[in-house]
Amino acid sequence: MSYAIVGFGAVGQALARAFARKNIEVAVAGRRPPEALAPQARAIGPTVVARPLPDALAADTIILAVPFGEHREVASALPSWEGKTVIDAMNAFGVPLEALDGLPSSAFVAKAFTGARFVKGFNHLIAATLAEDPIVEGGHRVVFLSSDDEDATAPVAALAKQLGFAPVGLGKLDEGGALVQARGRTWGRLIFQDLFKKEQ
Repeated sequence: MSYAIVGFGAVGQALARAFARKNIEVAVAGRRPPEALAPQARAIGPTVVARPLPDALAADTIILAVPFGEHREVASALPSWEGKTVIDAMNAFGVPLEALDGLPSSAFVAKAFTGARFVKGFNHLIAATLAEDPIVEGGHRVVFLSSDDEDATAPVAALAKQLGFAPVGLGKLDEGGALVQARGRTWGRLIFQDLFKKEQ
C-alpha cells in the first residue's frame, strides 16, 4: 500500500510527522514544486518524500490536506480515481451551504473524485494536536472516520491504527459524519474534541 499527502501546510505536515514516527513512506505534494518542499520533508523524517503532484497521485491512498477551495484542482489532475482511496482531511468552515448544493462538505467533495473510495477523517483536530504522538499513557488519540462506502472505511481504520491512533467510525457522511463537518460558520460538535481510547 502506498500513501500520499496532498497539501503541505500545517495539517499536511502534522500528518507527515505521524507517518515519519512509524517509518512509513509517504509522498508529499503541494502548490510549491517538490524542491521547495524537500527541506521541510527531510526535516520531518527520511520516509517523507516531496514529489510532483502527478507522482504523488500514483499512490493507492491519498490524503487531501489542501485548503477546501483547492480540492477540484486536485481532482482534475487525474482522469479517473477508480481504485484510489481518498481521505478528506479538509474543513469547509465559512463555505456557504448553497455553495455545497446543501450537502455535507465531504459528500460535495466526493462528487469531484468520481470512482474513488472516499472517507472523511483526520480533520477534527487542530494541526498542533494532530502532530503530537497519539499514544499517551496507554491511550490512543481518537480519529473519527465516516464514509458512504462501508468497505472503504476498514483500510483507513487500519492505517489510523498503524499510525498509533484509535479510529472511531461515525457511519455515513450525512449521519454521524455530520458531527465532524462544519456547516457554514458552525463547527460540527465533535470538532476539536481531543479524546483518547484506552487499549482493551
